[in-house]
Amino acid sequence: MPKIDLKKELKDIYTASKSKAKLVDVPKLNYLMIDGEGDPNTSIEYQQAMEALFPVSFKVKFISKKEKSQDYVVMPLEGLWWVNNMEDFKVEDKSGWKWTAMIMQPDFITKSMIEQAIEEVEAKKNPDALSKMRFETLEEGPSAQIMHIGPYSEEGPTVAALHEFIEKEGQVFDGSIHGQQHHEIYLSDMRRTKPERLRTIIRQPLKEK
Repeated sequence: MPKIDLKKELKDIYTASKSKAKLVDVPKLNYLMIDGEGDPNTSIEYQQAMEALFPVSFKVKFISKKEKSQDYVVMPLEGLWWVNNMEDFKVEDKSGWKWTAMIMQPDFITKSMIEQAIEEVEAKKNPDALSKMRFETLEEGPSAQIMHIGPYSEEGPTVAALHEFIEKEGQVFDGSIHGQQHHEIYLSDMRRTKPERLRTIIRQPLKEK
């Protein structure tokens, strides 16, 4: 049974350069999502989201392999980040941030498969954030993105470079609007990767002018 790797099939949006931002067009994609707020480094709510998202995502994979004979690599953790007033959005201070933690699901995964996976995880572990989970489509469309290599706490200059690129391209954005929020894709496993080697794609969907 071949194993699908969507990071390779969607290479244009799951790769980025550290030295140069680029424009991409992000299609409609399906995600398991959990909302919350606060600094992920200290928020119990964020930790609980991880404890629900990953078990359900792996359970869905096993269901797909068994029932559809379709195996795939579970996608990396991603996050949408924003504050009500984006003028107060500071990479250095995440205490007031709102977030959506999420993991992308292949397009052949159905709602009934998600529901089955949730039921099985609930019966075995029942993580606290399971009841907050939803299965939703997100269409970001035209976006700009860049790679950040290093600790999450040092993303500031990378984000600034991305925003400068957007301005030079004559584009605009509003990170407080659903579907246009600051988006991070965590390609590295922070449990096994040294902080200076962490690879994170920073994406900013653009606003129609």
